[in-house]
Amino acid sequence: MSGDDARDELLALARKAAENAYAPYSRFPVGAALRFADGGVVSAANVENASYGLSLCAETLAVAKALAQGRRGGLVAVAVAGSGARPVTPCGRCRQVISELAALDHADPLVWCADGESVLELRLSQLLPHAFGPGDLPGDPDEA
Repeated sequence: MSGDDARDELLALARKAAENAYAPYSRFPVGAALRFADGGVVSAANVENASYGLSLCAETLAVAKALAQGRRGGLVAVAVAGSGARPVTPCGRCRQVISELAALDHADPLVWCADGESVLELRLSQLLPHAFGPGDLPGDPDEA
Protein backbone atom coordinates (compact mmCIF):
# COMPACT_ATOMS: atom_id res chain seq x y z
CA MET A 1 0.00 0.00 0.00
CA SER A 2 1.41 3.39 -0.99
CA GLY A 3 1.89 6.17 1.53
CA ASP A 4 -1.07 8.10 0.14
CA ASP A 5 -3.26 4.98 0.23
CA ALA A 6 -2.25 4.27 3.84
CA ARG A 7 -2.98 7.88 4.78
CA ASP A 8 -6.36 7.90 3.01
CA GLU A 9 -7.39 4.59 4.56
CA LEU A 10 -6.49 5.69 8.10
CA LEU A 11 -8.23 9.05 7.63
CA ALA A 12 -11.34 7.26 6.35
CA LEU A 13 -11.34 5.16 9.53
CA ALA A 14 -10.97 8.29 11.66
CA ARG A 15 -13.86 9.94 9.81
CA LYS A 16 -15.96 6.81 10.27
CA ALA A 17 -15.17 6.83 13.99
CA ALA A 18 -16.27 10.49 14.19
CA GLU A 19 -19.75 9.35 13.15
CA ASN A 20 -20.03 7.71 16.59
CA ALA A 21 -18.96 10.80 18.53
CA TYR A 22 -21.09 11.91 21.44
CA ALA A 23 -20.76 15.68 21.06
CA PRO A 24 -24.09 17.28 22.04
CA TYR A 25 -22.46 20.34 23.62
CA SER A 26 -19.76 21.37 21.15
CA ARG A 27 -21.38 19.74 18.13
CA PHE A 28 -17.82 19.08 17.03
CA PRO A 29 -17.39 15.36 16.35
CA VAL A 30 -13.82 14.12 16.13
CA GLY A 31 -12.53 10.69 15.23
CA ALA A 32 -9.07 9.21 15.65
CA ALA A 33 -7.44 6.10 14.26
CA LEU A 34 -4.09 4.60 15.27
CA ARG A 35 -2.15 2.25 12.99
CA PHE A 36 0.37 -0.19 14.39
CA ALA A 37 3.34 -1.90 12.76
CA ASP A 38 1.46 -5.21 12.62
CA GLY A 39 -1.26 -3.54 10.49
CA GLY A 40 -3.76 -3.36 13.34
CA VAL A 41 -5.89 -0.26 13.72
CA VAL A 42 -7.64 1.11 16.80
CA SER A 43 -10.16 3.93 16.44
CA ALA A 44 -12.36 6.00 18.71
CA ALA A 45 -14.50 9.14 18.82
CA ASN A 46 -14.78 11.99 21.29
CA VAL A 47 -17.23 11.62 24.17
CA GLU A 48 -18.47 14.81 25.83
CA ASN A 49 -19.96 15.29 29.25
CA ALA A 50 -22.12 18.07 30.70
CA SER A 51 -19.26 18.55 33.15
CA TYR A 52 -16.90 19.65 30.37
CA GLY A 53 -13.71 18.67 32.18
CA LEU A 54 -14.85 15.05 32.11
CA SER A 55 -15.09 14.98 28.32
CA LEU A 56 -12.74 12.60 26.52
CA CYS A 57 -10.99 13.29 23.23
CA ALA A 58 -10.99 10.75 20.43
CA GLU A 59 -7.21 10.41 20.49
CA THR A 60 -7.06 9.74 24.23
CA LEU A 61 -9.79 7.14 23.96
CA ALA A 62 -8.04 5.43 21.03
CA VAL A 63 -4.78 5.23 23.01
CA ALA A 64 -6.59 3.91 26.09
CA LYS A 65 -8.36 1.33 23.94
CA ALA A 66 -5.05 0.25 22.38
CA LEU A 67 -3.38 -0.10 25.76
CA ALA A 68 -6.39 -2.01 27.11
CA GLN A 69 -5.95 -4.42 24.18
CA GLY A 70 -2.36 -5.01 25.29
CA ARG A 71 -0.62 -2.92 22.63
CA ARG A 72 2.74 -1.76 23.91
CA GLY A 73 4.53 0.00 21.09
CA GLY A 74 4.48 -0.34 17.34
CA LEU A 75 2.59 2.91 16.73
CA VAL A 76 3.38 4.05 13.18
CA ALA A 77 0.61 6.54 12.32
CA VAL A 78 -2.22 8.55 13.81
CA ALA A 79 -5.14 10.08 11.92
CA VAL A 80 -7.40 12.73 13.43
CA ALA A 81 -10.48 13.95 11.58
CA GLY A 82 -12.97 16.65 12.45
CA SER A 83 -15.32 19.00 10.71
CA GLY A 84 -13.59 22.28 11.44
CA ALA A 85 -12.57 25.06 9.12
CA ARG A 86 -8.99 23.77 9.15
CA PRO A 87 -7.28 20.45 9.89
CA VAL A 88 -7.91 19.31 13.47
CA THR A 89 -4.72 18.70 15.43
CA PRO A 90 -4.60 16.84 18.74
CA CYS A 91 -4.91 19.04 21.81
CA GLY A 92 -1.99 19.27 24.22
CA ARG A 93 -3.32 16.50 26.47
CA CYS A 94 -3.74 14.17 23.52
CA ARG A 95 -0.28 14.95 22.20
CA GLN A 96 1.12 13.91 25.58
CA VAL A 97 -0.99 10.73 25.70
CA ILE A 98 0.05 9.74 22.17
CA SER A 99 3.66 10.53 23.05
CA GLU A 100 3.57 8.13 26.00
CA LEU A 101 2.41 5.29 23.74
CA ALA A 102 4.96 6.16 21.06
CA ALA A 103 7.77 6.35 23.63
CA LEU A 104 7.29 2.69 24.55
CA ASP A 105 9.43 1.80 21.55
CA HIS A 106 10.93 5.22 20.75
CA ALA A 107 8.61 5.76 17.78
CA ASP A 108 7.95 9.07 16.05
CA PRO A 109 4.70 8.28 14.22
CA LEU A 110 3.24 10.22 11.34
CA VAL A 111 0.23 12.27 12.36
CA TRP A 112 -2.35 13.14 9.73
CA CYS A 113 -4.78 15.88 10.73
CA ALA A 114 -7.83 16.55 8.58
CA ASP A 115 -10.90 18.66 8.20
CA GLY A 116 -13.43 18.07 5.45
CA GLU A 117 -10.88 18.23 2.63
CA SER A 118 -7.36 19.27 3.56
CA VAL A 119 -4.77 17.18 5.36
CA LEU A 120 -1.81 18.31 7.44
CA GLU A 121 1.02 15.78 7.78
CA LEU A 122 3.47 16.03 10.66
CA ARG A 123 5.59 13.82 12.87
CA LEU A 124 4.59 13.58 16.51
CA SER A 125 7.91 15.21 17.43
CA GLN A 126 6.82 18.27 15.42
CA LEU A 127 3.53 18.48 17.30
CA LEU A 128 5.16 17.95 20.68
CA PRO A 129 8.83 18.96 20.59
CA HIS A 130 10.85 18.23 23.73
CA ALA A 131 8.13 15.90 25.02
CA PHE A 132 8.03 14.99 28.69
CA GLY A 133 8.15 11.26 29.20
CA PRO A 134 9.12 8.38 31.45
CA GLY A 135 12.81 9.20 31.03
CA ASP A 136 12.22 12.57 32.69
CA LEU A 137 11.06 10.97 35.94
CA PRO A 138 13.49 9.97 38.68
CA GLY A 139 14.29 6.27 38.86
CA ASP A 140 13.70 3.51 36.36
CA PRO A 141 10.04 3.27 35.24
CA ASP A 142 10.52 -0.49 34.73
CA GLU A 143 11.17 -0.87 38.47
CA ALA A 144 7.69 0.43 39.41
